[in-house]
Formats: sequence, C-alpha cells, structure tokens
Amino acid sequence: MITDKIINNSSGFTTKLYLDKHISRRFNEELEQVRTLVMNMGALVEQQVNDGLSALLNADLDLAQKVIDRDNDVNNMELEIDEYCTKILARRQPAASDLRLIVSVIKSITDLERMGDEAVKFGKNAIKLAKGNLSENSCSENSFAETEGARPLIELKHLGNHVSKTLNRALTAYAQMDVQQALIIIKDDKIIDEEFDNNSRLLVTRMMENPREIKNALRVTWCARALERIGDHTTNLCEYIVYLVEGKDVRHGNMNRIKVTPPPLEISV
Repeated sequence: MITDKIINNSSGFTTKLYLDKHISRRFNEELEQVRTLVMNMGALVEQQVNDGLSALLNADLDLAQKVIDRDNDVNNMELEIDEYCTKILARRQPAASDLRLIVSVIKSITDLERMGDEAVKFGKNAIKLAKGNLSENSCSENSFAETEGARPLIELKHLGNHVSKTLNRALTAYAQMDVQQALIIIKDDKIIDEEFDNNSRLLVTRMMENPREIKNALRVTWCARALERIGDHTTNLCEYIVYLVEGKDVRHGNMNRIKVTPPPLEISV
C-alpha cells in the first residue's frame, strides 16, 4: 500500500501526497508507470488544445489538419492506459490509496480524451472558417478573418489563453498531487464560464447585425463552447486529485464544505 505523508493545514485538507516505495518494487514501478503515462497523455492533449486554438485564430490549415490527425494518438493512449490499469487491478488487487490512484487514472483519461475531441473541433472549424472566408470575400468589413477588428475572435483568444493556462496548472497539480492548487482551480472555473457567456453575447450581437455571418458566427460559438467544456473537464481532473489524495468526493456541489486556505507566512526571528 502507498504510504501517505500528510501535511495538514487549517482547511482540513492535506497539501500534497507523497508516495513511498512499496514492499514489492515491481508494484511501485507499475504505479509510477501509470502516472507517467497519464502525464504523457496530458501533455499531448495540452498540445492539441494549444495547436487547435492557434490554427483557428491564425487560419493555419496545415496545423488544423495535424490536430485532426493526432486525435488517433490521443485515443490510442487512452486505450493503452485503460488496459494497463485493468491488468494492475487483476494482478495486484490494490486497496486504499493504491485503488484510488487506479480509479482516478481511469476517470482522468476519459476527461483527457474528451478534451482531445474538443480540440479536434478547433481544427475542423478552422478549416471551415478559412474556406468560408475565401468563398465569401474575406476582404469584407464583416469577415471573421483574423484582424484587429474581429472582436469575437479576440475575445475567443482571451478565453482560449485562460483555458490553456488553467489546463497547464491542473496538469502540474496532478503531477505533484497538489490538493491546495487543485481546489483553487476548481473554484476558478466560474471565471471561464463568465468569459464564455460574454463571448456568446458578442456573437449573438454579430449575427443580429449581419445575418450573412450567422454560419461563421455559429462556428466560432461552437469553438467557444468547446473551450468552456475543456474548462469543465479540467475541473474534473482537479476533483480527481482531491479524491486521490483525500479520499473525498467533491463533485456535484460538495465544494461548499471546502475552505481553501493559503499557506501560512514564514516569520523570521
């Protein structure tokens, strides 16, 4: 079984979970391999999100196609990790925190795979937007081409940057099993929701002002929705961190019993 070294704080939650060696060195290696595979998958998904957003904002058709093609790699990694975890469950019959690790990994890779699916939407819509702008005269004032006047795309860029940074913070917290950081990210999810609502209002206004742009505006709306969903999946990852370290389920409104307390200040004497 994993030995938990706990650092308590006034929030009632541990700050991090540290893993000691098992009696079986092979078992320890298997668990570390699972964590490594998850982080590799997380890095690929993060790249997919960033590249998909870049392809969308810059009308980069080649990059958009690469994002679409790499989705198979994300899917294959999910299958590989799922099979690896199944073998550990069958051979080792883990308990306590070992079992929570395997369960949280199985749940996490599902959310990561869905993030990858959302990133593919960026690539597909980037291609459709680029071709649509070419066929509908991309030099028109109301085009969704990447210009300083394309406010909906600028707002989408802000939302995308926020989601990308949040995903990076969540993956770092997952690697370090940092509950404190995970709780902060969970509580910050409402900021992403607010940005998505603002972007949606802008796009509705754009469609009302120029009905000819409804098709392109809807495509941008779908991309904004995909970013909001990635934010939700990122929150799920952080909830799995809390479950893994603490054994507490904070999904579905259970956050009201959690208080995030900053680390105490060090006072030099």
